[in-house]
Amino acid sequence: MEITWYGHSCFRMMERGMAAVVTDPFDHRVTGYEALKLRADIVTISHDTPSHNFSEAVKGTSHVITGPGEFEIGGVFITAIQTNHRSGKEGELRNTLYVFDFNGVNVAHLGDMTHVPSQSEVEALGNVHVALVPVGDGPSLNAAKAAEVISLIEPNIVIPMHYATKDSLPQLDPLNKFLKEMGLSDLEVQPMLKLTGNSALPEETRVVVLDYQRG
Repeated sequence: MEITWYGHSCFRMMERGMAAVVTDPFDHRVTGYEALKLRADIVTISHDTPSHNFSEAVKGTSHVITGPGEFEIGGVFITAIQTNHRSGKEGELRNTLYVFDFNGVNVAHLGDMTHVPSQSEVEALGNVHVALVPVGDGPSLNAAKAAEVISLIEPNIVIPMHYATKDSLPQLDPLNKFLKEMGLSDLEVQPMLKLTGNSALPEETRVVVLDYQRG
């Protein structure tokens, strides 16, 4: 399968013969990244703000998932778990975590998670092979909390998201703060993550940094 990052919390996940998924498509006027021009069968939205819910930016979509439940679409099994997000002027915003099962490779998108999950929430996620984790503070996990969440979930691969880049507009921390928390120096940036099933997964948790692509 292939996982490509388009900035902020937006990824596209594709596996041959299965439905394509886009997570948290954004309004580029809010995030600062280029306007998205993506196609996918499924769009998932972690919470209802313009930097995460701009589903009209994705063409060809047959399903838009915005809340908890279990779904099987185009061969992809999706488990959506709702968590409290934060209170603001709009009232209480809720966050939905998603776990995508692509032929036994489980990818968890944590949305704008704000807290270290309880044991029951960790168990609900199941066995996570790839975790897409917010690390830039602001309305989501900071570097220290992100590292703690990773130690609880114990994924094989971590892909950081939702942090400051040269193009982003939201006030977020840079990636190096998270890397320092994880005891890492600068890592080689990859255009996408390609996996050929569970056999390609590292035994120890590894951080993979993706370069955001033009949508």
